[in-house]
Amino acid sequence: MPTFKSILVAGAAAMLPLGASAYAAQQEAPVAEVVAPDLEEETSAPFDSEAYVEEQKAKMQKEMDEAIALIEKMFDTGNLPPIEPARLALAQKTMGQLVPGGSLEKMMDNLYGKMFKTLMGEFGGQSDLMLSIKTGVESEKIAALDEATKTKVADMFDPHRKEREEQITRVIKPLISEVLSDMESPMREGMAKAYARKFSAAQLTDLNGFLATPTGALYANEWMALQADPEVMLAIIKAVPPLITKFIDRAPQIEKDMKDLPKEKQLADFDDKQLAQLARLMKVDVKVLQDQRDMWKNDTVEAADAVAVDAADDYAADAATDAANAAADAAAMAVDDPAYDRSNWSADDLKRVMDLEAASAAATTAYLEAEAEAANKARERLPD
Repeated sequence: MPTFKSILVAGAAAMLPLGASAYAAQQEAPVAEVVAPDLEEETSAPFDSEAYVEEQKAKMQKEMDEAIALIEKMFDTGNLPPIEPARLALAQKTMGQLVPGGSLEKMMDNLYGKMFKTLMGEFGGQSDLMLSIKTGVESEKIAALDEATKTKVADMFDPHRKEREEQITRVIKPLISEVLSDMESPMREGMAKAYARKFSAAQLTDLNGFLATPTGALYANEWMALQADPEVMLAIIKAVPPLITKFIDRAPQIEKDMKDLPKEKQLADFDDKQLAQLARLMKVDVKVLQDQRDMWKNDTVEAADAVAVDAADDYAADAATDAANAAADAAAMAVDDPAYDRSNWSADDLKRVMDLEAASAAATTAYLEAEAEAANKARERLPD
Protein backbone atom coordinates (compact mmCIF):
# COMPACT_ATOMS: atom_id res chain seq x y z
CA MET A 1 0.00 0.00 0.00
CA PRO A 2 1.48 3.41 -0.94
CA THR A 3 2.06 5.75 1.97
CA PHE A 4 0.88 9.35 2.04
CA LYS A 5 4.52 10.45 1.74
CA SER A 6 5.09 8.34 -1.38
CA ILE A 7 1.95 9.83 -2.93
CA LEU A 8 3.21 13.35 -2.30
CA VAL A 9 6.56 12.38 -3.80
CA ALA A 10 4.78 11.06 -6.87
CA GLY A 11 2.79 14.28 -7.09
CA ALA A 12 5.92 16.36 -6.79
CA ALA A 13 7.63 14.27 -9.47
CA ALA A 14 4.68 14.79 -11.78
CA MET A 15 4.99 18.57 -11.38
CA LEU A 16 8.70 18.68 -12.29
CA PRO A 17 8.18 19.26 -16.03
CA LEU A 18 5.93 22.22 -15.17
CA GLY A 19 8.60 23.82 -13.05
CA ALA A 20 11.25 23.14 -15.66
CA SER A 21 9.29 24.87 -18.42
CA ALA A 22 7.94 27.83 -16.50
CA TYR A 23 10.78 28.58 -14.12
CA ALA A 24 14.03 27.37 -15.70
CA ALA A 25 17.04 26.79 -13.41
CA GLN A 26 15.14 27.22 -10.17
CA GLN A 27 16.30 25.09 -7.26
CA GLU A 28 14.05 22.89 -5.20
CA ALA A 29 13.21 24.28 -1.77
CA PRO A 30 14.17 22.04 1.13
CA VAL A 31 11.39 20.11 2.81
CA ALA A 32 11.27 20.40 6.56
CA GLU A 33 11.24 17.05 8.29
CA VAL A 34 8.47 16.74 10.85
CA VAL A 35 9.69 14.79 13.87
CA ALA A 36 7.25 13.82 16.58
CA PRO A 37 8.23 15.00 20.07
CA ASP A 38 9.50 12.55 22.65
CA LEU A 39 6.46 12.23 24.87
CA GLU A 40 8.37 10.27 27.50
CA GLU A 41 10.53 13.32 28.17
CA GLU A 42 7.56 15.68 28.40
CA THR A 43 5.33 13.85 30.82
CA SER A 44 5.22 16.90 33.08
CA ALA A 45 2.97 18.81 30.66
CA PRO A 46 0.20 17.60 28.33
CA PHE A 47 1.08 17.48 24.65
CA ASP A 48 -0.61 20.26 22.66
CA SER A 49 -0.98 18.84 19.16
CA GLU A 50 -2.26 22.11 17.66
CA ALA A 51 0.65 24.07 19.10
CA TYR A 52 3.08 21.46 17.83
CA VAL A 53 1.63 21.62 14.32
CA GLU A 54 1.88 25.40 14.35
CA GLU A 55 5.48 25.17 15.53
CA GLN A 56 6.36 22.79 12.70
CA LYS A 57 4.58 24.98 10.15
CA ALA A 58 6.56 27.99 11.38
CA LYS A 59 9.79 25.99 11.10
CA MET A 60 8.94 24.89 7.60
CA GLN A 61 7.96 28.43 6.61
CA LYS A 62 11.30 29.71 7.90
CA GLU A 63 13.20 27.16 5.80
CA MET A 64 11.13 27.98 2.72
CA ASP A 65 11.71 31.71 3.25
CA GLU A 66 15.45 31.05 3.39
CA ALA A 67 15.27 29.01 0.18
CA ILE A 68 13.24 31.73 -1.56
CA ALA A 69 15.75 34.36 -0.39
CA LEU A 70 18.53 32.29 -1.97
CA ILE A 71 16.61 32.02 -5.25
CA GLU A 72 15.89 35.76 -5.19
CA LYS A 73 19.62 36.32 -4.82
CA MET A 74 20.33 33.99 -7.75
CA PHE A 75 17.69 35.64 -9.97
CA ASP A 76 18.05 39.22 -8.78
CA THR A 77 15.71 41.54 -10.71
CA GLY A 78 16.37 44.65 -8.63
CA ASN A 79 18.52 46.30 -11.31
CA LEU A 80 16.10 45.74 -14.19
CA PRO A 81 14.59 48.93 -15.69
CA PRO A 82 10.87 49.58 -15.21
CA ILE A 83 8.43 48.26 -17.83
CA GLU A 84 6.25 50.62 -19.82
CA PRO A 85 2.64 50.19 -18.58
CA ALA A 86 1.21 49.95 -22.11
CA ARG A 87 3.74 47.30 -23.08
CA LEU A 88 3.06 45.33 -19.90
CA ALA A 89 -0.68 45.48 -20.62
CA LEU A 90 -0.07 43.91 -24.05
CA ALA A 91 2.02 41.15 -22.47
CA GLN A 92 -0.64 40.53 -19.83
CA LYS A 93 -3.17 40.07 -22.63
CA THR A 94 -0.79 37.61 -24.26
CA MET A 95 -0.45 35.61 -21.06
CA GLY A 96 -4.21 35.66 -20.52
CA GLN A 97 -4.49 33.72 -23.77
CA LEU A 98 -1.42 31.51 -23.35
CA VAL A 99 -2.12 30.62 -19.71
CA PRO A 100 -5.91 30.63 -19.34
CA GLY A 101 -7.57 29.29 -16.23
CA GLY A 102 -7.18 25.53 -15.94
CA SER A 103 -4.23 25.27 -18.37
CA LEU A 104 -1.83 23.96 -15.71
CA GLU A 105 -4.34 21.33 -14.66
CA LYS A 106 -4.73 20.29 -18.29
CA MET A 107 -0.98 19.86 -18.50
CA MET A 108 -1.04 17.76 -15.35
CA ASP A 109 -3.82 15.59 -16.73
CA ASN A 110 -1.41 14.40 -19.40
CA LEU A 111 1.01 13.39 -16.66
CA TYR A 112 -1.53 11.96 -14.25
CA GLY A 113 -3.19 9.97 -16.97
CA LYS A 114 0.05 8.07 -17.47
CA MET A 115 2.82 8.76 -15.00
CA PHE A 116 0.85 9.17 -11.79
CA LYS A 117 -1.13 5.99 -12.30
CA THR A 118 2.05 4.13 -13.26
CA LEU A 119 3.80 5.37 -10.13
CA MET A 120 0.82 4.36 -8.04
CA GLY A 121 1.08 0.88 -9.53
CA GLU A 122 4.85 0.67 -8.94
CA PHE A 123 4.62 1.86 -5.35
CA GLY A 124 1.47 -0.16 -4.80
CA GLY A 125 1.24 -3.81 -3.97
CA GLN A 126 1.58 -5.61 -7.31
CA SER A 127 4.89 -4.38 -8.76
CA ASP A 128 7.87 -6.75 -8.79
CA LEU A 129 9.77 -4.32 -6.58
CA MET A 130 7.14 -4.10 -3.86
CA LEU A 131 6.41 -7.83 -3.87
CA SER A 132 10.14 -8.46 -3.50
CA ILE A 133 10.34 -6.04 -0.57
CA LYS A 134 7.30 -7.54 1.14
CA THR A 135 8.24 -11.19 0.68
CA GLY A 136 12.03 -11.14 0.52
CA VAL A 137 11.91 -13.16 -2.70
CA GLU A 138 14.32 -12.05 -5.44
CA SER A 139 12.68 -9.74 -7.98
CA GLU A 140 13.92 -11.94 -10.85
CA LYS A 141 11.83 -14.83 -9.53
CA ILE A 142 8.81 -12.57 -9.09
CA ALA A 143 9.23 -11.25 -12.63
CA ALA A 144 8.92 -14.82 -13.90
CA LEU A 145 5.42 -15.11 -12.42
CA ASP A 146 2.38 -14.37 -14.57
CA GLU A 147 0.19 -11.33 -13.80
CA ALA A 148 -2.63 -13.43 -12.39
CA THR A 149 -0.29 -14.99 -9.82
CA LYS A 150 1.15 -11.59 -8.91
CA THR A 151 -2.38 -10.31 -8.39
CA LYS A 152 -3.22 -13.19 -6.04
CA VAL A 153 -0.01 -12.59 -4.04
CA ALA A 154 -0.69 -8.84 -3.79
CA ASP A 155 -4.30 -9.51 -2.76
CA MET A 156 -3.09 -11.63 0.13
CA PHE A 157 -1.35 -8.54 1.54
CA ASP A 158 -4.05 -6.01 0.64
CA PRO A 159 -7.26 -7.27 -0.99
CA HIS A 160 -8.64 -3.71 -1.05
CA ARG A 161 -5.65 -2.05 -2.73
CA LYS A 162 -7.51 -1.13 -5.93
CA GLU A 163 -10.21 0.67 -3.97
CA ARG A 164 -7.53 2.26 -1.83
CA GLU A 165 -5.64 3.59 -4.89
CA GLU A 166 -8.85 4.98 -6.36
CA GLN A 167 -9.66 6.66 -3.06
CA ILE A 168 -6.18 8.18 -2.87
CA THR A 169 -6.59 9.54 -6.39
CA ARG A 170 -9.95 11.06 -5.48
CA VAL A 171 -8.46 12.72 -2.39
CA ILE A 172 -5.12 13.92 -3.82
CA LYS A 173 -6.24 15.00 -7.31
CA PRO A 174 -8.50 17.85 -6.08
CA LEU A 175 -5.73 19.09 -3.79
CA ILE A 176 -3.28 19.20 -6.68
CA SER A 177 -5.85 20.96 -8.86
CA GLU A 178 -6.30 23.58 -6.16
CA VAL A 179 -2.52 24.09 -5.88
CA LEU A 180 -2.17 24.42 -9.67
CA SER A 181 -4.97 26.96 -9.75
CA ASP A 182 -3.16 29.01 -7.10
CA MET A 183 0.01 28.88 -9.21
CA GLU A 184 -1.55 30.19 -12.40
CA SER A 185 -1.93 33.83 -11.35
CA PRO A 186 1.68 34.43 -10.21
CA MET A 187 2.89 32.44 -13.22
CA ARG A 188 0.93 34.69 -15.60
CA GLU A 189 2.29 37.76 -13.83
CA GLY A 190 5.91 36.61 -14.04
CA MET A 191 5.64 35.52 -17.67
CA ALA A 192 3.91 38.80 -18.63
CA LYS A 193 6.89 40.77 -17.28
CA ALA A 194 9.33 38.46 -19.06
CA TYR A 195 7.46 38.79 -22.38
CA ALA A 196 7.20 42.58 -21.97
CA ARG A 197 11.00 42.77 -21.64
CA LYS A 198 11.69 40.30 -24.46
CA PHE A 199 9.22 41.56 -27.09
CA SER A 200 8.45 45.07 -28.29
CA ALA A 201 4.96 46.53 -28.22
CA ALA A 202 4.63 45.91 -31.97
CA GLN A 203 5.72 42.29 -31.62
CA LEU A 204 3.30 41.71 -28.74
CA THR A 205 0.51 43.24 -30.85
CA ASP A 206 1.34 40.83 -33.69
CA LEU A 207 1.42 37.91 -31.25
CA ASN A 208 -1.94 38.84 -29.77
CA GLY A 209 -3.36 39.14 -33.28
CA PHE A 210 -2.20 35.61 -34.08
CA LEU A 211 -3.64 34.24 -30.82
CA ALA A 212 -6.98 35.78 -31.76
CA THR A 213 -7.17 33.61 -34.92
CA PRO A 214 -8.63 30.09 -34.79
CA THR A 215 -5.17 28.55 -35.20
CA GLY A 216 -3.71 30.87 -32.58
CA ALA A 217 -6.51 30.10 -30.15
CA LEU A 218 -5.91 26.36 -30.62
CA TYR A 219 -2.19 26.83 -30.05
CA ALA A 220 -2.79 28.91 -26.92
CA ASN A 221 -5.07 26.23 -25.55
CA GLU A 222 -2.70 23.33 -26.23
CA TRP A 223 0.92 24.57 -26.09
CA MET A 224 1.40 24.00 -22.35
CA ALA A 225 -0.40 20.66 -22.21
CA LEU A 226 1.70 19.44 -25.15
CA GLN A 227 4.86 19.89 -23.08
CA ALA A 228 3.65 16.97 -20.96
CA ASP A 229 2.46 14.91 -23.92
CA PRO A 230 3.56 11.25 -23.63
CA GLU A 231 5.54 11.45 -26.87
CA VAL A 232 7.42 14.54 -25.65
CA MET A 233 8.14 13.04 -22.23
CA LEU A 234 9.32 9.76 -23.79
CA ALA A 235 11.61 11.57 -26.22
CA ILE A 236 13.20 13.57 -23.38
CA ILE A 237 13.73 10.48 -21.21
CA LYS A 238 15.29 8.57 -24.10
CA ALA A 239 17.72 11.44 -24.67
CA VAL A 240 19.16 11.14 -21.15
CA PRO A 241 21.26 7.91 -21.50
CA PRO A 242 23.36 9.25 -24.41
CA LEU A 243 24.06 12.37 -22.37
CA ILE A 244 25.29 10.30 -19.44
CA THR A 245 27.35 8.11 -21.78
CA LYS A 246 29.10 11.18 -23.16
CA PHE A 247 30.15 12.23 -19.67
CA ILE A 248 31.40 8.71 -18.92
CA ASP A 249 33.35 8.49 -22.18
CA ARG A 250 34.97 11.86 -21.61
CA ALA A 251 35.66 11.33 -17.91
CA PRO A 252 39.42 10.67 -18.41
CA GLN A 253 39.85 13.89 -20.39
CA ILE A 254 37.75 15.86 -17.89
CA GLU A 255 39.81 14.46 -15.03
CA LYS A 256 43.02 15.39 -16.86
CA ASP A 257 41.80 18.93 -17.49
CA MET A 258 40.71 19.33 -13.86
CA LYS A 259 44.13 18.22 -12.60
CA ASP A 260 45.68 21.25 -14.27
CA LEU A 261 43.89 23.53 -11.84
CA PRO A 262 45.84 24.52 -8.70
CA LYS A 263 44.65 22.79 -5.57
CA GLU A 264 42.65 24.71 -2.99
CA LYS A 265 44.68 25.81 0.04
CA GLN A 266 43.80 24.47 3.46
CA LEU A 267 44.29 26.28 6.74
CA ALA A 268 47.25 24.01 7.46
CA ASP A 269 49.02 25.57 4.43
CA PHE A 270 48.97 29.08 5.92
CA ASP A 271 52.13 30.43 7.55
CA ASP A 272 52.00 32.78 10.56
CA LYS A 273 52.03 35.92 8.40
CA GLN A 274 49.15 34.73 6.23
CA LEU A 275 47.27 33.60 9.32
CA ALA A 276 47.62 37.05 10.89
CA GLN A 277 46.29 38.63 7.68
CA LEU A 278 43.36 36.22 7.67
CA ALA A 279 42.61 37.01 11.32
CA ARG A 280 42.49 40.75 10.57
CA LEU A 281 40.14 40.19 7.65
CA MET A 282 37.82 38.00 9.72
CA LYS A 283 38.13 40.18 12.84
CA VAL A 284 39.01 37.23 15.07
CA ASP A 285 41.85 36.45 17.45
CA VAL A 286 44.76 34.98 15.51
CA LYS A 287 45.15 32.29 18.20
CA VAL A 288 41.77 30.85 17.22
CA LEU A 289 43.05 30.31 13.68
CA GLN A 290 46.42 29.06 14.92
CA ASP A 291 44.78 26.41 17.08
CA GLN A 292 42.61 25.34 14.19
CA ARG A 293 45.61 25.22 11.83
CA ASP A 294 47.68 23.18 14.28
CA MET A 295 44.82 20.75 14.74
CA TRP A 296 44.63 20.30 10.96
CA LYS A 297 48.38 19.68 10.78
CA ASN A 298 48.32 17.16 13.64
CA ASP A 299 45.42 15.30 12.08
CA THR A 300 47.30 15.17 8.76
CA VAL A 301 50.49 13.81 10.36
CA GLU A 302 48.59 11.25 12.42
CA ALA A 303 46.67 10.11 9.37
CA ALA A 304 49.93 9.69 7.42
CA ASP A 305 51.48 7.73 10.29
CA ALA A 306 48.45 5.49 10.48
CA VAL A 307 48.66 4.83 6.74
CA ALA A 308 52.37 3.98 7.09
CA VAL A 309 51.69 1.53 9.94
CA ASP A 310 48.87 -0.13 8.03
CA ALA A 311 51.04 -0.42 4.93
CA ALA A 312 53.90 -1.99 6.91
CA ASP A 313 51.55 -4.45 8.58
CA ASP A 314 49.95 -5.35 5.26
CA TYR A 315 53.34 -5.86 3.60
CA ALA A 316 54.55 -8.07 6.43
CA ALA A 317 51.36 -10.09 6.31
CA ASP A 318 51.69 -10.48 2.54
CA ALA A 319 55.31 -11.60 2.91
CA ALA A 320 54.33 -14.19 5.52
CA THR A 321 51.51 -15.42 3.31
CA ASP A 322 53.83 -15.71 0.31
CA ALA A 323 56.37 -17.64 2.38
CA ALA A 324 53.69 -20.01 3.65
CA ASN A 325 52.41 -20.56 0.12
CA ALA A 326 55.93 -21.22 -1.14
CA ALA A 327 56.50 -23.74 1.64
CA ALA A 328 53.22 -25.45 0.82
CA ASP A 329 54.12 -25.58 -2.85
CA ALA A 330 57.54 -27.04 -2.02
CA ALA A 331 55.94 -29.65 0.19
CA ALA A 332 53.47 -30.56 -2.52
CA MET A 333 56.25 -30.87 -5.06
CA ALA A 334 58.24 -33.06 -2.65
CA VAL A 335 55.32 -35.40 -2.34
CA ASP A 336 54.60 -35.50 -6.06
CA ASP A 337 58.19 -35.73 -7.32
CA PRO A 338 60.62 -38.29 -5.69
CA ALA A 339 63.54 -36.19 -6.97
CA TYR A 340 62.71 -33.66 -4.26
CA ASP A 341 63.02 -36.27 -1.53
CA ARG A 342 66.23 -35.16 0.26
CA SER A 343 67.07 -38.75 1.24
CA ASN A 344 67.88 -39.30 -2.43
CA TRP A 345 70.35 -36.37 -2.55
CA SER A 346 74.11 -36.64 -2.22
CA ALA A 347 75.80 -35.30 0.92
CA ASP A 348 77.41 -32.41 -1.00
CA ASP A 349 74.16 -31.35 -2.67
CA LEU A 350 72.28 -31.54 0.63
CA LYS A 351 74.90 -29.36 2.39
CA ARG A 352 74.88 -26.74 -0.40
CA VAL A 353 71.07 -26.42 -0.32
CA MET A 354 70.94 -26.21 3.48
CA ASP A 355 73.63 -23.49 3.53
CA LEU A 356 71.67 -21.42 1.03
CA GLU A 357 68.47 -21.92 3.04
CA ALA A 358 70.21 -20.72 6.20
CA ALA A 359 71.49 -17.57 4.46
CA SER A 360 68.07 -16.89 2.97
CA ALA A 361 66.36 -17.41 6.33
CA ALA A 362 68.80 -15.03 8.02
CA ALA A 363 68.17 -12.34 5.38
CA THR A 364 64.40 -12.77 5.61
CA THR A 365 64.50 -12.60 9.41
CA ALA A 366 66.60 -9.42 9.37
CA TYR A 367 64.19 -7.85 6.90
CA LEU A 368 61.09 -8.72 8.93
CA GLU A 369 62.75 -7.52 12.15
CA ALA A 370 63.60 -4.15 10.56
CA GLU A 371 60.07 -3.79 9.24
CA ALA A 372 58.56 -4.64 12.62
CA GLU A 373 60.84 -2.11 14.32
CA ALA A 374 59.74 0.60 11.88
CA ALA A 375 56.08 -0.22 12.53
CA ASN A 376 56.60 -0.12 16.32
CA LYS A 377 58.27 3.29 16.10
CA ALA A 378 55.36 4.59 14.03
CA ARG A 379 52.90 3.25 16.63
CA GLU A 380 54.73 5.11 19.39
CA ARG A 381 54.09 8.40 17.62
CA LEU A 382 50.36 7.71 17.35
CA PRO A 383 48.00 8.76 20.17
CA ASP A 384 46.57 6.02 22.40
